[in-house]
Amino acid sequence: MSETARPTPARPGPPRALWILVGLAAAVVAIAGLKAAAGILAPTFLALTLVITVHPLQRWLTAHRVPRFVAAGASLVILYVVVLGLMGSLSWAIAQLAIQIPRYQEKFETLWDDTLTLLEQFGADEAWLRGLAASFDPASLIGAARTLVDRIAGATSLLVLLLTLLFFLVLDAMDLPRRMEISNRIQPALVRAMELFAAGVRRYWLVSAVFGLIVAIFDVVGLWFLQVPLALVWGLVSFITNFIPNIGFVLGLVPPALLALLDGGPGKMVAVIVLYSVLNVVIQVIIQPKFTGDAVGVTPAVSFLSLVIWAFILGPLGALLALPMTLFVKTMLVDGDPRAQWVNAFIASSPEPVMAPPPRIIRRRKVVPGSGSSPADSARSASSGASPADSAGSASSGSSPAGAQDPNPTPAGEPGAADTNE
Repeated sequence: MSETARPTPARPGPPRALWILVGLAAAVVAIAGLKAAAGILAPTFLALTLVITVHPLQRWLTAHRVPRFVAAGASLVILYVVVLGLMGSLSWAIAQLAIQIPRYQEKFETLWDDTLTLLEQFGADEAWLRGLAASFDPASLIGAARTLVDRIAGATSLLVLLLTLLFFLVLDAMDLPRRMEISNRIQPALVRAMELFAAGVRRYWLVSAVFGLIVAIFDVVGLWFLQVPLALVWGLVSFITNFIPNIGFVLGLVPPALLALLDGGPGKMVAVIVLYSVLNVVIQVIIQPKFTGDAVGVTPAVSFLSLVIWAFILGPLGALLALPMTLFVKTMLVDGDPRAQWVNAFIASSPEPVMAPPPRIIRRRKVVPGSGSSPADSARSASSGASPADSAGSASSGSSPAGAQDPNPTPAGEPGAADTNE
């Protein structure tokens, strides 16, 4: 009778604190590398998300028997029109702002002096006020506006890189379905997570663009009714800042409110603040979720932290790409790994319960009298991965000559050969 092998006790793994420290160290190294390559990484990821957004059009044209190169060319033209149109509009807006600001320099200086006088009346320290007045020059606003214009003019290399990346990524997208099918055979969970990422990014860009355009139109109409200068400029700024999570509304509100203060006093500034607040609450908080649901996929806290982190790593462009970058990291580290999907319970906006794998069912064959196998042998064969029939065959081969046959074989389909669940 053979001896039962005793299981070898598992060696204790490294402590969890060590794994946490190693993970934090790896994150610091990764962040440093991403920050060093921000000039290449940011436009590359922007181009990737834009191609993902228009890829359904390219796929639809190909499905309707349009040549693949023609479909790719149509997608590329749309992307070029969008990118060049936004860059041209932004350059025009900043140029208009640089022209208008000098007209309000005298009013701003008067307002600044009145503010310092008011602070002094409320008991502010006189030395601190003198230092504040000396440290700020109202004329510096003109220099800041001109600096913005120079930066837009100097963004030519970034624009050329972005357009070139769009060209090659659209060409690669022609063969994307076949590549995804090949990858699905090897890593189905990761491919499914990438498909969800593409759908989420596409929904995020489209929802932000559509409702941002609606808000911008209403802002322009309201500012024109209030006779605030540069209404079209502020509408464009409102549209662009709509892509910045959490604080985009504030960034789009401050410039027109400040200009309204200089042009018409505190009353006009309050009217602009009320207008922007009402439009933002009604359209983006009440109406938008009813039509689109949650287009972000993460909690508000994660959304704000992603804005801070990616703006620190990638610069101003990281503020626009904060949520898509977070969704990509979530896809690669959490959604694509079944063992890490429990993290979604803490960061996803609508977490779904992670289903545990079904329990393993050990199938045991009934013992047939005279077969030479016992229930213990069947249990050992089930735990070792061998079938009960193999155990019975090995037992019979050990007690009979080679080549001998069972004198009373059990026909297939009779109760003696039936499987039951434990």
